[in-house]
Amino acid sequence: MSNDESRANPPMIAAADAEALAAEKAELLALEGKPLGVRFRGYAKKSGPGWLQSAMTLGGGSAMSSLFLGVNFGYRMLWIQPFAMLLGIIMLGAMSHQTLSTGERPFGAMRKHGSAFIAWSWAIATLLSTVIWHFPQYGLAAGMTKDMVSAATGKPLDGSDGTALMVVVGIVVLLFSTWITWNYSKGYRGVRIYERLLKCLVWLIVIAFAAVILRCSLAGKIAWWQVAKGFLPLYLPTDAVGVTTVMGAFGAAVGINMTFLYPYTLLARKWGREHRGLAKFDLYTGMLIPYSIATGLIVVAAAATLHPQVLDGTMAYGSGVSPVKAASMLEAAGLGKAFARYVFGLGVVGMALSTITLHMLVNGFAFCEILGIEPTGWKYRLACLSPAPGILGVLYWSKMGPWIAVPTSAICGLLLPIAYIGFYVMHNREYLGDDAPRGKAARWYDLAMALSIFVATASAVYFLYIKYLRG
Repeated sequence: MSNDESRANPPMIAAADAEALAAEKAELLALEGKPLGVRFRGYAKKSGPGWLQSAMTLGGGSAMSSLFLGVNFGYRMLWIQPFAMLLGIIMLGAMSHQTLSTGERPFGAMRKHGSAFIAWSWAIATLLSTVIWHFPQYGLAAGMTKDMVSAATGKPLDGSDGTALMVVVGIVVLLFSTWITWNYSKGYRGVRIYERLLKCLVWLIVIAFAAVILRCSLAGKIAWWQVAKGFLPLYLPTDAVGVTTVMGAFGAAVGINMTFLYPYTLLARKWGREHRGLAKFDLYTGMLIPYSIATGLIVVAAAATLHPQVLDGTMAYGSGVSPVKAASMLEAAGLGKAFARYVFGLGVVGMALSTITLHMLVNGFAFCEILGIEPTGWKYRLACLSPAPGILGVLYWSKMGPWIAVPTSAICGLLLPIAYIGFYVMHNREYLGDDAPRGKAARWYDLAMALSIFVATASAVYFLYIKYLRG
């Protein structure tokens, strides 16, 4: 495949304005060599691809993983998601350095300069993980819609009526998401309104959970010293359910499909060497901080309202809690029907819709990149439909059950080391030439990358051992 830079960029990325880009590069050049505080203030005025990655990350997987962590472990696992995101950002930082230094399209560059086997494994794993993760998104959207309708009507929707409703919801979601995806790059006002609405729904959940925390704190239900202790890596589960939950949190923090998309978002904005410092700053301020705050709020709120110690042991550890059950339990905990059933429910549906659309965009672009074709026309549209079998998730919601989001993230987490190894190899070859990091800082970064690969691989192996091999 050719690395022809004239090829179209991901359709979810707007074209860069040439004059604004030139002015930005000049400003960034002027910031080089300035004190750290001055550079950070300059970088803070600019918003980049880190925020797009943050929007992709804060979806159904991260929200449900946070919910399960709080329910099953209380405050003890607050450290896991910021840690997983930090390890991911270390690798994304290496990707940004490589892409901005060379200007090469990552898939072709990895095939040419790294390992063709890893490149193809990376691309195929991206497609596979996206399809796998598509199933629970439909289950989440349909299941929460069914719960909201039941709450509004006061009638449980069981049997054929419930199944019919979920099938209808699945079809509507598929048709609407397909329309959004196919028209994403055309700048339709309706698409942009839809995108902003979904983001508002997602952050409404975060704000609502912050309100829950405030209420619980004023009532003396939160031991803040335990919250602080939870950010220290003092505890790891050893049972299958607990390990699956942790792997789910890892997989939801930085998925392998994110690693495929991210470097192309840099190229789409026409960023270059001048943007390398901004890219790293953007990852920490646009991904690590918002993600850690949002997931931490959900964990603390879930721990304060749903953890067995708070509920007098009414829910045994390991029994699981689905989003639908969580809505009912939040209401039972005295948080009000409006929030517990409708705000929470709409937020979960918004997360699912946002993720479904982005999955279709990612797979459509990934297929085009692999085949060396433009992400336009009927071939691109068909490629965007590759995750569509996920609609079957609406039929298997009850069977796939309360842990649907977490094991799916865990499976995707098993694929993550593929990308990490590939970019580590690229970072330590002659590929970068004069742009290769050198000195003590480079050695420390190499060590950090190696740690990221080791943790991702070790956690995957440990998950397989606990889940399938240990008697």
